[in-house]
Amino acid sequence: MIHKLEHIGVMVKNMDASIAFYTNVLGMNLIDRVSLDNGVELSFLSLTGDERIQIELIGRGAEGMSNDGVVHHIAFTVSDIEGEIARLKEHGVSLIDETPRIILGGVKIAFFYGPDGEQLEFFQPKG
Repeated sequence: MIHKLEHIGVMVKNMDASIAFYTNVLGMNLIDRVSLDNGVELSFLSLTGDERIQIELIGRGAEGMSNDGVVHHIAFTVSDIEGEIARLKEHGVSLIDETPRIILGGVKIAFFYGPDGEQLEFFQPKG
């Protein structure tokens, strides 16, 4: 069962410039900035006082992805990612990840495609 819209991922060319824009121009708050083992850099931003929905900036090292400011994916929070993947399979949904990936010390993610080829993600927080 989907609980909420988790985040919207946006590909960026320059992480520092993008963070400056979203914080200084749009007034968002930088929540976290991390580098994954594969060299991909992620930054998470939210509106002041409301971290329920975030923008995820995706930069450097995102192999095979263009860094042209396009929305990369929409993520939804789930509580049972394995069960949700099984449900997608029952519906014949085209999966990018047959099993969840583990990132950031325990966060589970899985990508799949919507009916028009849009990339979507299930996101299960740690714990």
